[in-house]
Amino acid sequence: MIINRRNVLLGGAASVALLPLAARAQTPEVVIGVIYPLSGASAQIGVDAQKAFETAADLINTKHDFDLPLARDIGLPGLGGAKVRLVFADHQADPQKGRAEAERLITQEKVCAIVGTYQSSVAVTVSQICERYQIPFISADNSSPSLHRRGLKFYFRAAPHDEMFSTAMFDFFDAQKKKGQKIETLALFHEDTIFGTDSASAQLKLAAERGYKVVADIKYRANSPSLTAEVQQLKAADADVLMPSSYTTDGILLIKTMGELGYKAKNIVAQDAGFSEKALYDAVGDKIPGVISRGSFSLDLAAKRPMVGAINELYKQRSGKDFNDYSSRQFMGLIVMADAINRAKSTDGEKIRDALVATDMPGEQTIMPWSRVKFDEMGQNNFADPVLLQYNGGKFVTVAPPQAAVAEAIWPMK
Repeated sequence: MIINRRNVLLGGAASVALLPLAARAQTPEVVIGVIYPLSGASAQIGVDAQKAFETAADLINTKHDFDLPLARDIGLPGLGGAKVRLVFADHQADPQKGRAEAERLITQEKVCAIVGTYQSSVAVTVSQICERYQIPFISADNSSPSLHRRGLKFYFRAAPHDEMFSTAMFDFFDAQKKKGQKIETLALFHEDTIFGTDSASAQLKLAAERGYKVVADIKYRANSPSLTAEVQQLKAADADVLMPSSYTTDGILLIKTMGELGYKAKNIVAQDAGFSEKALYDAVGDKIPGVISRGSFSLDLAAKRPMVGAINELYKQRSGKDFNDYSSRQFMGLIVMADAINRAKSTDGEKIRDALVATDMPGEQTIMPWSRVKFDEMGQNNFADPVLLQYNGGKFVTVAPPQAAVAEAIWPMK
């Protein structure tokens, strides 16, 4: 299913089809592909992502008084005011559909860049197609650490990966132990795709380095109809901290099965994914007060940087939701890509890539609690500082690291 294939300029601009012929010739546009799950079990992620990208496109295409790249201009000044047009494609959470849709976006829709993809397993195939055609790809919200270590020239990620996120978790554990809290044993629970396996590998390594005992390391089949056997193993292990790496439907099933089997985790520190999604908390939030999830975004930042709250309101008008860890990274993915295209003054893939390599965006000019956006030789931004968020009173509160925290963590969980 392809969304937004009409020649419509986002951000409130008029439809090109309605303009006189002379005006059309003077209305250049830059076409960027956006590939997400727009149907199937993860469709809500895709719908929210679409709103995040449309919010970013509006800020690029129209004038706003924000200290954000391109916000104060109309369109891309480096390309004569060209507007950004987004073409959405549906990968249905299937890596092979992602491969086919990426190729279609490049060869038929003539996109000059692609942003995606939510599932890391889909990012693998999409980025390979982009590499073949020399089309820049920004991995907006994929967190598998192995993605940027494949020697690809056209792959870039502005957000943290799971080794960075897991390090933040273990820093938090260490800090709690120094306060006298008992944290000795961990239980890892992760799906069997690249997201889950990479996450578990990072956590196993850190546990060994920091002196924590992993008493359960449970890999389950993604989208499994039952997690009874796995939860029985978790209950038997009874670790001090349960560390799930699961998408939304699996996360809901995990918490429901825990309730059915009478297993109450002492503490849960999650690798984001489903544990950042409103759908999970609508379904089982009452069963996990005090759960902690890692993240990239903190709405608390709006107190120090009012622009963050104002842009969040623009997104909320479209989606009915606040930015979360995913939608904020998706928003920034398009801003970073458009900024590079503007500086490249071209839609040529090699020139856009060179501009991405040269990116050096101060953290204050983003909506994120990052130091800056600057890519290393593998296309990874190592300045994307993670945060830990605790679900308390029906909302997330930033509890770590200390420089970003607005409240002390409730530990152990309620």
